[in-house]
Amino acid sequence: MRRFELSVNDLLGMRFAINVALATTIVWQTLRLLDDSNPIWAIASMIAASDPQPGEAWRMFKSRITNVAVGCATGLTALLLGGSQDWVLPLTLAAAVLLSSYVVRVKTMWRQAPITAAVVIAGAVVNGSSAVGVVRGLHKVAEVVFGCVVGVVVSVVMSKVWLIQPSSSRERPL
Repeated sequence: MRRFELSVNDLLGMRFAINVALATTIVWQTLRLLDDSNPIWAIASMIAASDPQPGEAWRMFKSRITNVAVGCATGLTALLLGGSQDWVLPLTLAAAVLLSSYVVRVKTMWRQAPITAAVVIAGAVVNGSSAVGVVRGLHKVAEVVFGCVVGVVVSVVMSKVWLIQPSSSRERPL
């Protein structure tokens, strides 16, 4: 009879599934209590900043937060300078990509900068009001940051609660 053994990668995958389930519950319930009708941005960010290995989760968190800050600053600057005109969106997204790529140079999650800029500007363009865009954009950015924080905290806590050690020198984690 053959014995069934789980590899380190199997265990990390299971821990990651539990991380995501726990963090989703925390994000969903917290934002629903605060009367946020659709916390999907926070959940997506939580997943993107999570990892079963805390070192990788922390790296993803720093990269994501850095690029969120670039995108938010770019979007807010564009709203202040260009207002809520349609043409502001594509130029701002291009500027966010250039800033993220050539100035900040945090390649991991660099797509987050134009995504965040779009989130900030979209409310303004759709509603024809820079003020509405700023309020809605900052609200969504706060959700993203909250999701990232929950994702990395759950990853770190779970790595302390459920220790996973490689069973051999040949086996490397995900």
